[in-house]
Amino acid sequence: MRSGLHNRRRDRCATLRTSAANPASNGRAGAAQPIAGLSTISEPLIIPSARHNLPHALISENALKVLSRLQEAGYDALLVGGCVRDLLLGREPKDFDVVTDARPEEIKRVFHGARLIGRRFRLAHVRFGREIIEVATFRAAPAADGGDAHDNNVFGTREEDALRRDFTVNALYYDARDRSVIDYVGGVADLEQGVLRMIGDPASRYREDPVRMLRAVRFAAKLGFNIEPRTAAPIPELAPLLLGVPPARMFEEVIKLFHGGCALATYELLRRYGLFRFLFPATEASLATEEGNFPRMLVPQALANTDARIAEDKPVTPAFLFAALLWEPVRLRAGARLAQGMRPAEALERSAEEVLREELKHVMIPKRFSVPMREIWSLQPRFERRSGQQPLRLLEHKRFRAAYDFLILRVQNGEADPELGEWWTRIQEVDEAERRAMIAAVAQPAPGRKKRKRRRRRGRQRQAASP
Repeated sequence: MRSGLHNRRRDRCATLRTSAANPASNGRAGAAQPIAGLSTISEPLIIPSARHNLPHALISENALKVLSRLQEAGYDALLVGGCVRDLLLGREPKDFDVVTDARPEEIKRVFHGARLIGRRFRLAHVRFGREIIEVATFRAAPAADGGDAHDNNVFGTREEDALRRDFTVNALYYDARDRSVIDYVGGVADLEQGVLRMIGDPASRYREDPVRMLRAVRFAAKLGFNIEPRTAAPIPELAPLLLGVPPARMFEEVIKLFHGGCALATYELLRRYGLFRFLFPATEASLATEEGNFPRMLVPQALANTDARIAEDKPVTPAFLFAALLWEPVRLRAGARLAQGMRPAEALERSAEEVLREELKHVMIPKRFSVPMREIWSLQPRFERRSGQQPLRLLEHKRFRAAYDFLILRVQNGEADPELGEWWTRIQEVDEAERRAMIAAVAQPAPGRKKRKRRRRRGRQRQAASP
């Protein structure tokens, strides 16, 4: 244990494996076995601190304070979930979750400033400045007869709580008192094997909450794990269940999928398992066609750029993400309208409105992102206009930088003229005098080409001359 997990998967987005791990290799002497159903559980595997490499020093001091105060008040309290998983993999967790046998009202009595949230399942947020420690109560396992799969406010034991979690690697507990790792479902073995395995029957768990299919893909991409065959098998068939998920919730999931630093790997898995088309059906339809015998690569390139920016701690915005994800259907429909004789600006505007209206049935994009997204699109034709004051006015537009980045993305994918991208890159780097010189040079007619004279409008002159 000490020589394995801690030295592996330190990268932000690990490379996906190409061969599935053997599910049968998950068992070890003394280890908790993956459970066959939600109503059964085995004795836990308790790993003492001497046998694991979880770095206690990386645990948030505030999380340790929460654990300590709950324990001093007589309650059981443990770290759980992604923070334990990431620490065992040698990663620094983004946040820390605590689970306890204290009920929400009892948690609030221990932490007077705690805020109780949630309707599906009540939990507490304990704030320490900007850091929030989430504290939840152990949940009961679903009834053996099926019961109400969404009755989440039935509290239970530590063992039952493990059964309610989605994947074995997310169901590990850490006891800060003796610094031991507690495993009820074989999660430690799956971490060592690089396997993402659903707890219980996968098809039943996906039907209970279809978003678990998206979580499977997201964790597989983030961790560089294989989705265990039995866990992966039902996904293509059950993917249409995503149509029943509220669009507002889907927006939150899309941001998690593509703003986690592994957007490109996530995108590839979404398409492999037939999930992407239920998130972005118009985009999926456009990606099914080729342009000039080449696949359409703007979306993968945009996602790769997003991963690079996150790796460099640069900001990313959902407006640009959705602009890239929906651009192909907007562009193709605008092209069809142009072919019918519609003016370019109107063709682009109508197509954008149509694609967005359709997309909102699947993913609810808030206006604070959809409005700048459409501005990024609408500014693209203006990059073609490089005469007079138009370039200078465009440089001052509040969406110029995002629109310029989108232009460069189009250049990278052969959609826009490289010379156009180079010109707009250079004009940002030079002084005012050089800018005007660049604009004047573009305005000059090509050699041997006569400048077209503007026709005089005679009607108004005749009207002015008449008595």
